[in-house]
Amino acid sequence: MVRDSFTFPESDYALFAALKRRALAGGAEVKKSELLRAGLQWLASLEDARLVETLGRVERIKTGRPKKK
Repeated sequence: MVRDSFTFPESDYALFAALKRRALAGGAEVKKSELLRAGLQWLASLEDARLVETLGRVERIKTGRPKKK
């Protein structure tokens, strides 16, 4: 196992809750890490052109921790 941390825009982070609710409504309890892993598996299954197209829709953010308010 490898432990890591990520920075997400708030709007993307909110998708975790929405996807968890959808999964639960379908009878599957899921963790954030499982959603990330499922997303990686789905991305890996895409043809190259579709992968690049999908990645192009993701907002680029600065790496590192956000500044404390």
